[in-house]
Amino acid sequence: MEKLKFIAFDADDTLWINEPYYRETEKAFCEMLKDYMPCDEAAKQLLNTEVGNIPLYGYGGKSFILSKIETIIKITNGKASMDFIQRAIDLGKELLSKPVIVLDGVEDVLKELSQKYKLILATKGDLLDQQRKLTESGLQKYFFQVEVMSDKKVADYSKILNKLDCKSEELLMIGNSIKSDILPLLELGAKAIHIPFHTTWAHEEVDTIIENDRFTELESIIDILNLIN
Repeated sequence: MEKLKFIAFDADDTLWINEPYYRETEKAFCEMLKDYMPCDEAAKQLLNTEVGNIPLYGYGGKSFILSKIETIIKITNGKASMDFIQRAIDLGKELLSKPVIVLDGVEDVLKELSQKYKLILATKGDLLDQQRKLTESGLQKYFFQVEVMSDKKVADYSKILNKLDCKSEELLMIGNSIKSDILPLLELGAKAIHIPFHTTWAHEEVDTIIENDRFTELESIIDILNLIN
């Protein structure tokens, strides 16, 4: 950690609650369609549509709304009433208005680390929604820079390193997704800390064992202070 200058944090389900809101919305959406398809099958259809739309719509709540509408059309063979479409839109708006609940220990960690390191918020998703959540969280004051990326792949992180004029060994990334927050950083030569969240979107799940001395897994974000200090 001697060379460490920058610490990047994922946002959703690392700093504040996010995925449980999506699963709650998904459950209500699938319940709407139970007369056409069992809920578990509708959920699979929705996931397939979401993943297929990522190259066009990216990530976030607005993409979720469009994928729900498309899924309704597929499942009902285009026979669903406009009430279904309106309900899907309403569920999406409710999702985009959910309260921002900061996870335990987050502010204490950011407050202490920001006194020694330059903190970066490195997240993906809808720009407007992520800006809203950051503002409502009250955590913006701790970040040297905020990056809302369209995706979290090696090339996306490389752009951040170049923008910061940062060497890979000077960066530590902290997040809840092995796929998006850990593997790309390790490939770049940076350090990474995984803090699992109890709920993970299926698209972010990977079945891999990481053996790398630049990788650490912690139970809680507050444990970072013992590791770094």
